[in-house]
Amino acid sequence: MAPHDKTYGGGSRGGRDDRRGGGGGGGGGSRYGGTGGNKTGGGGDYHGVRKGRVEKNRVERVGRSYGGGDRRGSGGNTQDLTVRNMDFSNLPPFKKNFYQEHPIVANRSPYDVQRYRDEHEITLRGKAPNAIEDFSEAYFPDYVMKEIKRQGYKVPTPIQAQGWPIAMSGHNFVGIAKTGSGKTLGYILPAIVHINNQQPLSRGEGPIALVLAPTRELAQQIQQVATEFGSSSYVRNTCVFGGAPKGGQMRDLQRGCEIVIATPGRLIDFLAAGATNLKRCTYLVLDEADRMLDMGFEPQIRKILSQIRPDRQTLMWSATWPKEVKQLAEDFLGNYIQINIGSLELSANHNIRQVIEICDENDKETKLKSLLSQIYDTGENPGKIIIFVETKRRVDHLVRYIRSFGVRCGAIHGDKSQSERDFVLREFRSGKSNILVATDVAARGLDVDGIKYVINFDYPQSSEDYIHRIGRTGRSNTKGTSYAFFTRNNAKQSKALLEVLKEANQEICPGLESMARNSRFDGGRSRYMSNGGSRTNGTFKKGFMNNGSGGGGGSGSGSGGRGYGSNNGYGNSNNNNNNYGNGGGRSNGYNNENNYGRGNGNQSSSSGSSTHTRFD
Repeated sequence: MAPHDKTYGGGSRGGRDDRRGGGGGGGGGSRYGGTGGNKTGGGGDYHGVRKGRVEKNRVERVGRSYGGGDRRGSGGNTQDLTVRNMDFSNLPPFKKNFYQEHPIVANRSPYDVQRYRDEHEITLRGKAPNAIEDFSEAYFPDYVMKEIKRQGYKVPTPIQAQGWPIAMSGHNFVGIAKTGSGKTLGYILPAIVHINNQQPLSRGEGPIALVLAPTRELAQQIQQVATEFGSSSYVRNTCVFGGAPKGGQMRDLQRGCEIVIATPGRLIDFLAAGATNLKRCTYLVLDEADRMLDMGFEPQIRKILSQIRPDRQTLMWSATWPKEVKQLAEDFLGNYIQINIGSLELSANHNIRQVIEICDENDKETKLKSLLSQIYDTGENPGKIIIFVETKRRVDHLVRYIRSFGVRCGAIHGDKSQSERDFVLREFRSGKSNILVATDVAARGLDVDGIKYVINFDYPQSSEDYIHRIGRTGRSNTKGTSYAFFTRNNAKQSKALLEVLKEANQEICPGLESMARNSRFDGGRSRYMSNGGSRTNGTFKKGFMNNGSGGGGGSGSGSGGRGYGSNNGYGNSNNNNNNYGNGGGRSNGYNNENNYGRGNGNQSSSSGSSTHTRFD
C-alpha cells in the first residue's frame, strides 16, 4: 500500500498534480465520508486554497473520522449515514422544567442582577432567569451538593451561575464561553436532575441524555465528570468513540445507559447498525459545536438530530460564534436563550503571560532545551508542561530528544492507540510525567489540572488554534505562561498574533512588529517565504499553496524545499508518493517534514545539540 493510502485510512487523497482535482479517495480523504477528497467533490484538499499543512492535518483527521467510522481510519471504508426514519407522531409527554427559584435570587433587585452580569461580562439574548451566586441557591438535590462540597468548589463560574437556571427551566440555550469556563458542569448537573425526573430506562432503550463531542479526549473527560456526579444517584453513562473496540461500547448501549457521551462518527455507526436508538432522548448537548463543524461533522450532527424528538431540550456550547454555528442553532434550537461570557470574538485568557521568541527554524531545539532548563531551575516542582508541534513524526522525535536528557516525557497524536493515549494522559495527570508533547489532537478539550506552561514549538497556522492551545494553562482563575517559537516561516501569522497580544495587554517584542510590517498579507506570499521552496539564507523555505497548485512539490517540477500542492499533502519534487516528501538538496534540522533533516540523495545533516545534559 502506498504511503499516502496508509495515511488517509485506505483511500487515496485524490489527484496527483492538483490538490483540488483528481479522482478522489474512496474512504479516507472525504469530508463527508468517502466520496472524494474535496468538500466540493473531486479530490485532495479540504478547501484547496489554504496552506497545505493545516489542510493536510484537517483532511487527515476527517479521513479518520469517516473512513470506517472511527478517527483512526479502520480501513478507510465509507461511513453509512443511513439510519431509520423516526415516527414522531405519537410521543409520550415528558417534563423538562424543574427549576425552583430561591427566594434570595427572586428578590434580587434589577440593579444587583445587572451588576453581577456586568462584573462577569455576561450578555444575554432572550429573557433569562436571574443568575445564582452561590451553589445553595441552585436547589440541587442533596446528592449533587454533597459531591460539589467533596470536590471543593466554592462558587459557581459565570457560565454555571447564569446557565443552570436556564437549563433547569427546560429552555434551549447556546453558551458561548472560552475554554476552562466550567461548561461541563454547566450541562452535566442539569442533565442528572433531568434524568432523575424521567421514567426509568429499560434494557435496550437508548439514552435520556446525549452529549456529542468532537474528540475522544474531550468525550472521556466529560464521562469522568458524569461519573463523579452521577454515581450517587445511579445515573449510568457510557462513552463511545472511534479508535477503540466496538464490542464493549455496544454492550453498554444495549444494557442501557442514561447518559451517552459520543463522537458523531462512532454514534452514527451504532445507530445504523441498530445497536442503540434515540427514542428516549429528551436532553441533548452539543459540546464544542464550532470544533465539530470545523472537523466536518455537520452531516453527522444533522443526521443524529433527525433521530431525536423535536421537543427535546437542546444545549449548544461553543468557544466562538461563526455563522455556521449560528445557522445550526437557528435550524435546531428554535426559540433559544443565548449566553455570552466575554466577547464573541475569540481572545486569549488574560491570566496567561504570553512570551514570543523570534528564532530560526534550526534553533528551536536549542531554545527548547534552554527554556526547559530555565523552567526546571525555578524549583523542584516545575508543574506540568505541554509542548505543541505540528506533525506526528516531530512529536516522536521531540520526545526522544527530551528523554535523552533523562527527563520523563509522554506523547499523544493521531497514530497512538487508545491504550497508549490513556496511559500517557494518566501519567501526565498524576504528575509521574510532567511533560506532554502533542499535536492539535490535544489542543481542544484537554482538561488537566496544574498545567503551568504551554510551549508552541511549532506555531500553529491560525490565531484561533494558538488561543486554544495556550488555553490549557491559566484555567479556573489560575496564572499560567505560554511560549511560542516564531520563525520567518510564520511571518504570515504575525499580524494576527500581534492583535491577540495587544488585546491581552501583553508585552510585544520588536522583532514581531517588524515582521508584521514587512509581511505581505494581501497576496498570500510573505517576503520571508519563497513560493517554490527556493533556498534563502542557507535554509529551505516552505512553498505556500496558491489556488490548489503546488509550489515546489506537487507536479514534480520545482526545486528543493517542500511544496504544499501535491495530492499527498506535502508534495515532493523528487518523490510524489511520499507523504512527508523531502526537498532537493540539503536541509537542516526541522526544515523537512521527516524531522531528521533528510535531504535528497546522500546530502543530509541534522541540527540540534548532541550533548546529553539533564535539565535538572
